[in-house]
Amino acid sequence: MNRLLIVDDDTELCALLAERLGEDGFVLHAAHDGQRGLELASSGEYSLVILDVMLPRMGGMELLRELRSRSSVPVLMLTARGDEIDRIVGLEVGADDYLPKPFNPRELVARIKAILRRLDERRAGPDRFTSGDITIDIAVREAWIDGNPLHLTTIEFALLEVLVRNAGRALTREYLTDAALGRKLGVFDRTIDVHISNLRKKLDAHRGLDHIKTVRGSGYLLAPRRANEEH
Repeated sequence: MNRLLIVDDDTELCALLAERLGEDGFVLHAAHDGQRGLELASSGEYSLVILDVMLPRMGGMELLRELRSRSSVPVLMLTARGDEIDRIVGLEVGADDYLPKPFNPRELVARIKAILRRLDERRAGPDRFTSGDITIDIAVREAWIDGNPLHLTTIEFALLEVLVRNAGRALTREYLTDAALGRKLGVFDRTIDVHISNLRKKLDAHRGLDHIKTVRGSGYLLAPRRANEEH
C-alpha cells in the first residue's frame, strides 16, 4: 500500500483527501506546517509528497529546496490558480508536477497514479542504458555522465531515460509529457520545457557540452557525446 504525505495547513482539505485517496488504496499522512513537513518528507517513508506553496513556519519553496538536497522523492506541488510564477519556480526548484487550486480530487488521484506508474514501469524494465558519456541504471534510479553521478529529480530521471532510449531522435513535447509525466500536454503547459531546461543544465555543467538539442517545430533530442569529446 502506497504511503503518501500531504503538507498543507488546510486541515479540512487534508481530511477530505485522506478519505478520497483511501478509496484508491493510498494511506495519506498530513503535516500542517513546513518544518514538520520537511522532517516527514525526508524520512524515506513516503512514495510521494503533495506540497502546498503557502505554509506556516517554512514556505513550500524553501521546503522543496531543502528536500531536494536530501531526497529525490516525487513531489506534486499545489499552487494558486493563475499563479504561473509559483509553478515555474516550483518546477525549477525540483517539483515533479503541479496542480492549481482549487482542483478536482479525481485529477489529483490521476496525477499521483501517473507519477507512481512511471516509477514502477521503469523498475520493471532492463537495468542499464548508455548513450555516449551518459549511463543510467533503472534498477537503482541512478545516472552518471562521464563517470560522475548526476543528482536528478524523479521527472528529470524519467526524461533522461526516454532521451537515452531514443538518442539521436527528435521527440515531441507531447510525447515527452506522456512518457515522463504520464499525462497529456496542456495548451499552455510549460512543465516539460522547465524540466528539460533543468536537465540540460545538469548534463552540460560537467564539461560544457550541449547534450540536449532543441529541434524547431519538433521538440528535443539527445545528441550522444563521447566521453573523451572536447568542448
